[in-house]
Amino acid sequence: MLEVYEGMGVTQKRMFADIANRLLATTFLARDKKDNKEDYYFLINYKELFDQFFEILGYTLKLDSALGAVMLEGGSTINTLKLKRDESILLLIVRLLYHEKLKETSLNENVVCSISDLHEKYDYLEIKRKINKTDLVATLRLFRKYNLIEVVGDIQSSSSKIVIMPTILMAINSNDINEVAKTLDKITREANN
Repeated sequence: MLEVYEGMGVTQKRMFADIANRLLATTFLARDKKDNKEDYYFLINYKELFDQFFEILGYTLKLDSALGAVMLEGGSTINTLKLKRDESILLLIVRLLYHEKLKETSLNENVVCSISDLHEKYDYLEIKRKINKTDLVATLRLFRKYNLIEVVGDIQSSSSKIVIMPTILMAINSNDINEVAKTLDKITREANN
């Protein structure tokens, strides 16, 4: 590991450190997200070095090259992000929308939905407390920080589009979309009680 690292130039060492820190902060990298593309390909080129580095820290680097997604998975819950109820609901809604919109998308296109799609799904759940604009914007910013989505346009505008990154499939580790729907139903029932 050290031999490979020592063989890198100054710029490559800086990139390695930046990408490692970025993964520790955001968990995910998405090849199709503009500000992730260069990091994604650098990680691919030095995957073994990243694997060894993160293994020392107790993490596993998961790469799905077909999806163009990378996830840093930790063995403990120390650095796990605890989502609020509304954030969890919206994350599950984004996952459902990814599944639905993927059917309408060609292989070369990103999965895109609108903010009104989020509102529509949220309203469909008939949750007593509706999500307000401030909470929605904060949640979308959180998802963008973790490379789960990219917002096209003004994040505060209801006409904005949301590009759902394939990292959502790693964030919600469920091959069965029915499991996602059941989890969403359970959370909304608890929210209404």
